[in-house]
Amino acid sequence: MSQTPPGRPGDDEGGEPRNPFEELLRQIMGGGAGGGPFAGVDPAALQAAGLPADPAAMGAMMAQVQQMMAGGGDGPVNWDLARQVARQRAAADGDPSVGDSARRATAEALRLADLWLAERTELGEGGASGVAWSRSEWVEATLPVWRQLAEPVAHSVGDAMAAAMAEQAPPELRPMMATAGGVVRQVGGAVFGMQVGQAVGELAGEVVSGTDIGLPLVPAGTAALLPANVDAFAEGLEVPLEDVRLYLALREVAHVRLFGARPWLRAHVLGIVEAFARGIRIDTGRIEEAVRSVDPTDPEALQQALGSGMLEPERTPEQDAALLRLETVLALVEGWVDHVVGAAAAPLPSAGALREVVRRRRAAGGPAEHTLSSLVGLELRPRRLRDAAALWAAVEAEHGVDGRDRAWSHPDLLPTAEDLDDPSGYAARRSTADSESADVDAALEQLLGGDLGEARRERTADERVADPGDEAGDDDGAGAGPR
Repeated sequence: MSQTPPGRPGDDEGGEPRNPFEELLRQIMGGGAGGGPFAGVDPAALQAAGLPADPAAMGAMMAQVQQMMAGGGDGPVNWDLARQVARQRAAADGDPSVGDSARRATAEALRLADLWLAERTELGEGGASGVAWSRSEWVEATLPVWRQLAEPVAHSVGDAMAAAMAEQAPPELRPMMATAGGVVRQVGGAVFGMQVGQAVGELAGEVVSGTDIGLPLVPAGTAALLPANVDAFAEGLEVPLEDVRLYLALREVAHVRLFGARPWLRAHVLGIVEAFARGIRIDTGRIEEAVRSVDPTDPEALQQALGSGMLEPERTPEQDAALLRLETVLALVEGWVDHVVGAAAAPLPSAGALREVVRRRRAAGGPAEHTLSSLVGLELRPRRLRDAAALWAAVEAEHGVDGRDRAWSHPDLLPTAEDLDDPSGYAARRSTADSESADVDAALEQLLGGDLGEARRERTADERVADPGDEAGDDDGAGAGPR
């Protein structure tokens, strides 16, 4: 039986032939000499794997892949790469540091917004940390929350991709696919990191504040504006820039006050997102279809497959329920902010026009939001913003500002999607519920405060007055006996 001559890439030290793909992967992933990603790869290894034998051509393609896979950690997304891509994209159209004059103008707008809102809501203590961020600073501040959103999806896609490729491989190559599966996950994590980074970087060029898309992306107690994006937003509106800045500051501070006064709300919103992520299911049939023609050693083909719509997760009934809850709570948050800011901004001559511009902008969403939606399967637009604003206006008219804001005391007290269908009816139902709750509270107070026992003693005294013979008989009985 002939053996492979020693020294060829297909041999190990003991003379046993190696799988050509295993040898190629070993050399690509660090087994070769320095001088470039393919400098130490023997052309025979490329030929044995059925790839072009020109190391320079392969090296040009793989250099980027090795960079993508380097430093990504053990998670399903290469966040080092995501950060790098996001910052590069955020700075693509220019991202100068925020100047002193812009910082002062931002700080003054946020301070004034806090004062105006204090007259319209008692939620929050005010005095949030006001900051002016560049686009890159917004990227750095929000990446931790993007990680929560993206990793579960990336993990599911990576596992499904590796499993499908192993199943599609010929029987003689399946032992090698354990190694290839790790490479697939690394490439998948890099590709997902690039996609998330691209979307976050694009968002950094669109958002005007820390809470612009409704999710609590920034640290608690931080009110942030992006002066460069505020200036871009104001272009063409025929409204003084200072009015635009103040209106956007009012919206930002209102968000911060709401999330700050009700710490459970942040956990509630992100918890719904996590519930959605836990239910992610990948259609392995579509994965198999996507990878049937994909060469596991071809990073470009892998990238195309991972970036195709064929790998989008399918929604389950549980996820649909989570999406409805998320859509409702985002609408309630945005509707509350819209209503409160509409009242607080009344002194601004342009408040009505700015309110309508912001409403339409939030309802439509930008290109980056659509990109993120395709990546993580989440719609971040409050589709029912106007319904929610009408609901909060009806509640305030019926119960006052305090009654309106009491609905945020607990998640069980929040209006539901059905309530958004009938805002005025919700206000009436709240009145009935509050009346019944007041009766129950009064009864409990009597019981726990000892009033119930006092009432019983008063009834006993009244009965004695009504029947004095009982008391006399008691006295006679008490006096009878030996003396």
